[in-house]
Amino acid sequence: MNLTEQRCTACRPDAPRVGAAEIAELHPQIPAWRIVEIEGTPRLERQFRLRDFREAIAFTVRVGEEAEAEGHHPALLTEWGSVKVSWWTHAIAGLHRNDFVMAAKTDAIAAQVGAV
Repeated sequence: MNLTEQRCTACRPDAPRVGAAEIAELHPQIPAWRIVEIEGTPRLERQFRLRDFREAIAFTVRVGEEAEAEGHHPALLTEWGSVKVSWWTHAIAGLHRNDFVMAAKTDAIAAQVGAV
């Protein structure tokens, strides 16, 4: 099933992190996202370019609305013409399938608004 069609599942502190095999399966579905480690925690991160601050704010709001609907929330840095989105699962201090689902949903929003 396509990641954008999936829903986030409730994640507890004992939930498993995605392993190397699952990352190898999921990451090709969101190829523009980088896996970065910040303070020992792996995250999915992508910078989106938009035409101006108004579009960046609108994109941020759309991502925030989807995050709220799914109960899974990113770090968002909004600047003039740019939004950096970072997904990771706080409860497990790492990556969960939910992060890949939300990255794909973020890409879908970006495609709708013309962000690159």
